[in-house]
Amino acid sequence: MQLRPNIYAVGAIDWDRRLFDELIPLPDGTSYNSYLIKGSGKIALLDTVDPTKTDVLIDNLVKAGTDRIDYIIAHHAEQDHSGSIPDILMLYPDAKVVTNPKCKGMLVDLLQISEDKFITVEDGQTLSLGDKTLQFIYIPWVHWPETMGTYLQEDKIFFPCDFFGSHLATSSLFVEDEALVYESAKRYYAEIMMPFRTAIRNNLEKIKDLQIDIIASSHGPVYDNPKFIIDAYKDWVSDNVKNEVVLPYISMHDSTRRMVEHFVDALIERGITVKQFNLSVTDIGKLAMSLVDAATIVLGSPTVLKAAHPKVAYAAILANALRPKTKFASIIGSYGWGGKMVEHIAGLISNLKVEIIEPVVAKGHPKDSDFTAIEKLADKILTKHKELGIT
Repeated sequence: MQLRPNIYAVGAIDWDRRLFDELIPLPDGTSYNSYLIKGSGKIALLDTVDPTKTDVLIDNLVKAGTDRIDYIIAHHAEQDHSGSIPDILMLYPDAKVVTNPKCKGMLVDLLQISEDKFITVEDGQTLSLGDKTLQFIYIPWVHWPETMGTYLQEDKIFFPCDFFGSHLATSSLFVEDEALVYESAKRYYAEIMMPFRTAIRNNLEKIKDLQIDIIASSHGPVYDNPKFIIDAYKDWVSDNVKNEVVLPYISMHDSTRRMVEHFVDALIERGITVKQFNLSVTDIGKLAMSLVDAATIVLGSPTVLKAAHPKVAYAAILANALRPKTKFASIIGSYGWGGKMVEHIAGLISNLKVEIIEPVVAKGHPKDSDFTAIEKLADKILTKHKELGIT
């Protein structure tokens, strides 16, 4: 499909993939976007596709009448973008892989590409295709340290690889349903980009003076209204939080469930938005999305062998890895005869820059005193949110 004259999308749609990195749910599939630019003098292929879809890429190159490729631009070494490079080099043996020195080293390690196949470029360097000029822009830590983007100067198109992407399989080349893409892009940001908020802020600043008419990411549809996704990212990476509590929990014999239900009602009565997740059935991608904006996270757990329930421990580890901008955290739950469930969970979220609000833990089924303590916890959260000016 043609983005602009002599600029083609030649990647692959993966309609049926449901798990990425054996970790991340893909409810809407994904795409591996590769772009072909035919200049008056040279031809460049920007990224390749996941190895499972190499045949689709090759078929698209044939359909585009590609009798030669001079340059394969490698923005990022991860195999869903780089994995087909060896096959493309076999098909077009005169092609050179153009990337930065750090990415070159990774591609040699991951794909065993011969070093004589590379041309390395520096930040800001340009490469002429004749009537089209590629400018390379280093955008590290979105989401690997070697990532770079390409700005096509004459057409004002920015190819940022994973930056601004969305895991969304769609037959539409460009964004047609902004609400749908917003949710997919936010899920993508939450699962992949959120740990690198500071780096992303720096990279947003770095590209702010580029005149961008189109953003063509490596996953999902192409943005012909780039302001839509840039503004979304500015919001997500800011320090602003919302009057929301994220409540992942699990209950074994109803004690924790009863506490959670009472707590949710108490929060709602105080005008606080609640996002509750039963971890026995939760899509962790939705849990990750909820953490993007929430001011507070409260984990609910019974005590299992003196510690947190394993599924709650997993949720805590996930939050700790994603490092959301959450300001406050607490714990509610129960125990039978003893244990250190609270200490266990607290130790798993050490990366979160949060104020811990005093937990509420019941012995056995919760009693009136426990429900009173839950009401006080809701009051404390409301007070903290008011101090932030978000109620």
